[in-house]
Amino acid sequence: MNSSFQKIDQDLKNKIIRSTQIFAVLSITFLIFLLLFSGAEVLLSIVQHSLENDILELWGWSNLNDLKFWFAILLPAYLIFLPFHIVSSKITELIFKIGFIVFFTIQLMLVYYHTETLTMLGSDLFGYSLKEIRQTVGSSGILSFKTVFLFIVFTGILAFSIFFLSKKLRTNRILAFSLPVLSLILILSGFTARTLNQDISGEFNRSLIKNKSRHFYLSAYSYFNPEIYEPDIYAESYLGEYLSKYAEAEPLEYVDEFNYPFLKKELNRDVLSPFFETSENQPHVVFIIVEGLGRAFSNRGAYLGNFTPFLDSLSTQSLYWPNFLSNGGRTFAVIPSIFGSLPFARTGFMELDREMPAQLSLLNLLGKNGYQTNFYYGGNSEFDNMAMYLRENKIDRIVDEKDFPDKYQKIPASASGFTWGYGDKELFRYYLESIREQNGKPGLDVLLTVSMHNPFLIDETEKFNQVFEKKLEEYGFSEEKKKNYRNYRKQYRSILYTDEALKNLIADYKKRPDYKNTIFIITGDHRIPEIPMASKIDRYHVPFIIFSPLLKRTAEFEAVSSHFDVAPSLLSFMKHNYGVKAPAVNSFVGRGLDTTRSFQNMHSIPLKQTKTNLIDFVQGEYHLNGEELFKLNSNFREEAIEDNVKKQELQNAFNQFRRKNAEIIKGKKIIPDSIAQKYVK
Repeated sequence: MNSSFQKIDQDLKNKIIRSTQIFAVLSITFLIFLLLFSGAEVLLSIVQHSLENDILELWGWSNLNDLKFWFAILLPAYLIFLPFHIVSSKITELIFKIGFIVFFTIQLMLVYYHTETLTMLGSDLFGYSLKEIRQTVGSSGILSFKTVFLFIVFTGILAFSIFFLSKKLRTNRILAFSLPVLSLILILSGFTARTLNQDISGEFNRSLIKNKSRHFYLSAYSYFNPEIYEPDIYAESYLGEYLSKYAEAEPLEYVDEFNYPFLKKELNRDVLSPFFETSENQPHVVFIIVEGLGRAFSNRGAYLGNFTPFLDSLSTQSLYWPNFLSNGGRTFAVIPSIFGSLPFARTGFMELDREMPAQLSLLNLLGKNGYQTNFYYGGNSEFDNMAMYLRENKIDRIVDEKDFPDKYQKIPASASGFTWGYGDKELFRYYLESIREQNGKPGLDVLLTVSMHNPFLIDETEKFNQVFEKKLEEYGFSEEKKKNYRNYRKQYRSILYTDEALKNLIADYKKRPDYKNTIFIITGDHRIPEIPMASKIDRYHVPFIIFSPLLKRTAEFEAVSSHFDVAPSLLSFMKHNYGVKAPAVNSFVGRGLDTTRSFQNMHSIPLKQTKTNLIDFVQGEYHLNGEELFKLNSNFREEAIEDNVKKQELQNAFNQFRRKNAEIIKGKKIIPDSIAQKYVK
């Protein structure tokens, strides 16, 4: 009897030893492929992009991040593998090997996505419908027949290599058992959760060395397991102390915070009137939201060089904010932010769809006050649920790609045959030709461009190639630097194309009789990510220009503001000068534009990187990105710093916005029904 138990016990020990050794072989095989992928990714980046750091240094950091990821999953994988392998070794090994193939196929897709778009794919994938994903991928041209074929070939080579390599490798008991033990030690020490990129310069390089699968799966986990933000008395107190440092920053007086989280008394700060002559009639207002327009390459002082000469010259005749922030890293956020100063909800306010609560905006308030409101877009206005938001805000007219007559030409199709719609010159031409006489009514027109979007295809390619090369000569770049810039030739020529389109639009509009009574507001929705970014904040850094013949003086304001501040300031200006009727309370997230000439930030600014990533927050001179803290300087460049006290202050303040935002997700209203019935058209 004892001998039987001993035999069973010995058999079990042997199975555990054998299973652990086989797991070690599979794990080492997995690690080899991880490191090979890192090397391939760095080499691919050498071919396609400019690298600021030493290649071997980048590969070393990338390998270190891969090891960190490997040790993080090693122990959990072992605890799953061991019991199943003891019961059924062949099936378990087969499942794990198939899992390897699936994992690395997805890893390859994530690496390819990052190399093409210069952004890491995360939970933002879940913020789009299948139709929107197909349109985005199709129009970008990254999923061509050649790409699909190479993926299939790669999967075949991968499968062969995994099955072949795992048979050739051998390992001893000590090494086999030491791997899960070492994994446990590193997990408990916090090493596997530590950020390992502080010494790397350039946002592209910092993202290059990160394991793309780790980022994707952690992001997906956070999306499906959202944090719950509770009220924090300290944070509310700190916000009051922070705002009291600025004389202009009046305290916010909330009306009924429990039922309406953002509802407060109007701040009543009309900062624009001192710069304008008041006309007899209400002015026309034309918003031009430029896809991808970032400060990195726009206007004087741009660190990549000024590739928007017209906008630069226009800004000297305008009210101009060089240190301005978009509140979103994608287009989904720009319309609700500018026109409604609205919170983000879960995946962007527009994605609330039929559950969208009544809200105040420039669109419905000016519409209620007699304005004719129009939206012009060269693409599909249903994308990102824009049309739904516009209809909810009682817009009079939506013009998109289906409304363009045959005489207009679409953007050239990508390799896969997709196109975003009509380019910026065609959009502006149709706008000027089709805009109706307002019958004495003032107009609020919104133009959203599309040409500066991946795949950056334009007409007049040769013309703007030459303009681009001339720019490189003007800047006196070395041949090496010119070569680096040519990696992004299509991006830069689309910027130059759009700048010329804007120049033509303003020149043609000047011929209209209503030009003298028109206010133009020009900004970007976010910065093009397909040109390497220097920092995290770069993605949101956009110019903001108010140009008008009604201006009696021009000015440049170094103070920081964001798209959230546009609606409060413009509405206050219209109320005080043109009798626009609006309630004494609103739910605007922003406080209004800051017209201080020197660099300062009186705002607390939440920034939503993608539809699912609300991880950025700017307050004062500090920028919080996840767990990383950065300090901004007057040139709007930033450096990573270690200051746990300041980080905690920003996290507390950020969590207050997140808490209020979460209340909207749960179904709380933006404004009372009584205000909606009276003021929403």
